[in-house]
Amino acid sequence: MDDNPAIRGALRRILEFNDGWTVCGEAVDGRDGIEKANELRPDLVVLDLSMPVMNGLEAARHLHQTQPHLPVILCSLHSDDVLQREAAAAGVTAIVSKAHNMETLVRKARELLASR
Repeated sequence: MDDNPAIRGALRRILEFNDGWTVCGEAVDGRDGIEKANELRPDLVVLDLSMPVMNGLEAARHLHQTQPHLPVILCSLHSDDVLQREAAAAGVTAIVSKAHNMETLVRKARELLASR
């Protein structure tokens, strides 16, 4: 989920490049993401921390209530101890910095999917 269509498109292409992976939906904001995740029941959700309407932490909190075993990756420009505690409390499984290359996100997604 990201509010920028170019970023969503790039992320979709990178994720679908992996054999056996299909992106079942995209969302423009946190609320849209919650609705789609509850409807589509994905194996994994990737959230951006900074989204309109509802940020990634709020969306993760809602998703954790309805799908407590759903792995959630939160993408953020910054990752500090405060964010890590808030993310863990919201049900986020992993935080990936946007400063890292996309392979870091793919590697983390692969790890989370393999552990299901």
